[in-house]
Amino acid sequence: MEKTNRRSLIRLIVLLVLILLCLTYFFVPTVNNYVNEISAVLGSANVDAVVEFIRSYGPYAMIVSFLLMVFQSVLAPLPAFLITFANAAIFGWWQGAILSWTSAMAGAVLCFYIARALGRDTVEKYAGRGALASVEGYFEKYGSRTILICRLLPFVSFDAVSYFAGLTPIKFLPFLVATGIGQLPATIIYSYVGGMLTGGVKYFVTALLCIFALSITVMIIKRMYNDHQAAKAQKENHE
Repeated sequence: MEKTNRRSLIRLIVLLVLILLCLTYFFVPTVNNYVNEISAVLGSANVDAVVEFIRSYGPYAMIVSFLLMVFQSVLAPLPAFLITFANAAIFGWWQGAILSWTSAMAGAVLCFYIARALGRDTVEKYAGRGALASVEGYFEKYGSRTILICRLLPFVSFDAVSYFAGLTPIKFLPFLVATGIGQLPATIIYSYVGGMLTGGVKYFVTALLCIFALSITVMIIKRMYNDHQAAKAQKENHE
């Protein structure tokens, strides 16, 4: 009973915080403009624009980059490698890699706990009961190995994995360890490459990665929609 009450309290707090953030965005012009500016910078898929935005904060650039990565993880389904490239260009490849890795970890943890606090009822409205059941079964069967494998694959959405992991019975520590190990290779590679690329080559590689990420996103959305339709049809047949 105590555990249930604690979960209900956490869920209520998360909902209140999200509602407060939404109200702040819609009714505070300064916040609205700033969030829109961040979204425009990330949505531009322009590494130089991201670099310029982060650098404009001077001594606070590292903090802004950290928060930008968390924002991207939770609210903006945009390629995280843009920020990773920018961090490498500003702070050097190895310092940028550390910053990108730690901030991505923070974003993953936040996604995990948001999903866990809000519960499956809320997520089912978006993902569909069939899709959620299949993902949950996969996590139950393979546990933390599922997360590790997904993190090692560059075409799998890190944010989606974090959200879905929060809806499964997997414990936080295995999730954290698998996420940390899985994200490390891609972070190092993107940081090293991002620190070396210049001029037209940088734009070409960035464009390719954006197209690749967009294609995978479309495939994931299509799969979720098909699962949702299948579950809906199955429910209608039972009725």
